Amino acid sequence: MADTKTVLLCGVGGQGTILAADLLAHAALAAGRDVKVSEIHGMAQRGGAVTTVVRVGERVGSMVADLGCADVIVSFETTEALRNLPFLAEGGALIVNDEAIKPLPVLTGKAAMPARAREQLIDAGALLVPADAIAREAGNAKASNVVLLGALSAALDFPAEAWESTVAARVPAKTVEANLAALAAGRAFVEEREGI
Repeated sequence: MADTKTVLLCGVGGQGTILAADLLAHAALAAGRDVKVSEIHGMAQRGGAVTTVVRVGERVGSMVADLGCADVIVSFETTEALRNLPFLAEGGALIVNDEAIKPLPVLTGKAAMPARAREQLIDAGALLVPADAIAREAGNAKASNVVLLGALSAALDFPAEAWESTVAARVPAKTVEANLAALAAGRAFVEEREGI
């Protein structure tokens, strides 16, 4: 359907990618949208790749997310952003946590990190977000995933209340205030740069 948006979230196990997809899906439901979610966990518990596709719209017919179909890619680190770049639609938005995580093959010397990853992403039009630093400033170093959702919220037309009520209801009670601050800070980061 023409009104459907496809969001691909990618990262490595332990970064909160799956929670971010859950929050996005529930915010969409709170905004009155239809939602379909597809997850690929890989070896998530061991730092392996995690990819989730969330499709939202008035009525979502399928979960197909082929190459060149993602309206928005939200990547929790730079290498996964490069790996998933072929899924970005022409004119799509690329939101990337400005962090590189070295996978096990790199740590053991069997592989190397991609050369010039940040430059390649900038050339592709990425908005590089210092999500880890923003999360620490917001009061929860583990909330970089929610910072990235805040950045994503600027690209989707859900009411702020849908995002806020979803975060407040779905994160641990003791972290609600810091996560709401992280959400607002992520959105402010984008708005200060005049959008995605």
